[in-house]
Amino acid sequence: MAEDADAPATQLLRRWRDGDDAAQDELIRLFYPRLERKAASLLAYENQISLAPGDLVHESIMRIINSEQLDWQDRAHFLALSSRLMRRVLIDHVRAKNADKRRHRRVTLMTGLHNGQRMDLQALHHALLRLSAIDRENADIVEMRFFGGMSITDVAAVTGLSEPTVKRRWAAARVWLADALAQDDV
Repeated sequence: MAEDADAPATQLLRRWRDGDDAAQDELIRLFYPRLERKAASLLAYENQISLAPGDLVHESIMRIINSEQLDWQDRAHFLALSSRLMRRVLIDHVRAKNADKRRHRRVTLMTGLHNGQRMDLQALHHALLRLSAIDRENADIVEMRFFGGMSITDVAAVTGLSEPTVKRRWAAARVWLADALAQDDV
C-alpha cells in the first residue's frame, strides 16, 4: 500500500529527472507542506536564527533544483536529499552569521538528542562530522531522521537496511551524539 502512495512522487521524480519542468513544479507542490512542517519544527524554539521555515525550505529546494545529481529513485531518496540540504543550509546560515563582524550569539536547536535541552547547531554539526568519520551510515541516519524528519521506513528504503537495524542504529547514534555533545560542554 505504501508503494501505491509513493507512485505519484516516483513518477514525478522520473519525469523531472528526464527534464520535465512541469513535473518539477508538481513535485515541489507535493513535498512543500511536509518540508515546511519539518523546517518549522527545526526552528520552533529558535529566536536567535533569522531564517523562517519558508526560507529554509526555499533555499533547500533551490539547492535541489541546481543540483546536477538527479539520481533519486523514489520519495524516500528525495526526502533524504532534502534532509541533507536543510542541514547544510542551517550550517551555512550559522557560519555566515559567525563571519559577520557584529558576532551574533550562538545558534541552538531543540533536539531529542540531548534530553530536550538546547544545543549549539555547530556543536551538533561537528559531532556529526566525527560520527561520520567513525560510522557514515549512522551519521546519515541521524541526518535523515533529525534534519529531514524521515520515518524509520523511509530511512530503511534509502539505506537498504531493515527497519529493526535502522532503529538500533538510530538509538546508538543518539547515545553516541549525546555523549559527544556532553564531552564538548565540559
